Amino acid sequence: MDIRFLISACACLMAAHVFAQKVAYRPTRHYGERVDMFASLPAVDSTATVMLGNSLTEYGGDWGRMLRADNVVNRGIAGDDAMGIAHRLCQILPGKPRRIFLMVGINDLSHGITAAQTASLVCRLIDRIRRDAPDTELYVQSVLPINESTGRWKRLAGRTDDIPEINRLLNIHCSKLGIVYVDLYPKFVRRGTNVLRRELTSDGLHLSPQGYKLWAFELRKYM
Repeated sequence: MDIRFLISACACLMAAHVFAQKVAYRPTRHYGERVDMFASLPAVDSTATVMLGNSLTEYGGDWGRMLRADNVVNRGIAGDDAMGIAHRLCQILPGKPRRIFLMVGINDLSHGITAAQTASLVCRLIDRIRRDAPDTELYVQSVLPINESTGRWKRLAGRTDDIPEINRLLNIHCSKLGIVYVDLYPKFVRRGTNVLRRELTSDGLHLSPQGYKLWAFELRKYM
């Protein structure tokens, strides 16, 4: 998986004053539909705040409204992982966005790899963003907890206690690079456990309206 991660399938072309984006990596139909939609939208520019991640980000919908800010673009794709995001950075980084809020890792963990391997993939993605967009403010958000009591997410069964370890490693990596690490995790767990608070989730993984309200409240501190 590390080797695949290093192979870029992006071809980013410049045309007049807009970016032409081509993303070859399309593991699911939804991934392809989303990247095609992103390509049809106005290009990300230097005033943009980019919400970058998986279904948790995508299902947040209008992040500009939640964050009470202008030019906030939602670039989340349900099911995406670190490798998928790496392949579509060519739709984002050429515009030199003002800031990126990155959340990724839970889908990588569901692929059956270890917490350390998951963190390694996310760290490679962080390094790529920092290298290719050094002037963009990068905010790395902790992986959110899950609640296995719903029994719905079989590929994450028994992985509740791996998430704090992923977050620990991400925090260390961000500290070394001087990148802001946004530790959402403690706000979302039931006190004394690693379990996602029931009122903050719709299905044990995705968030309820109350969960998104809490998330947005925390992020507004960094705006």
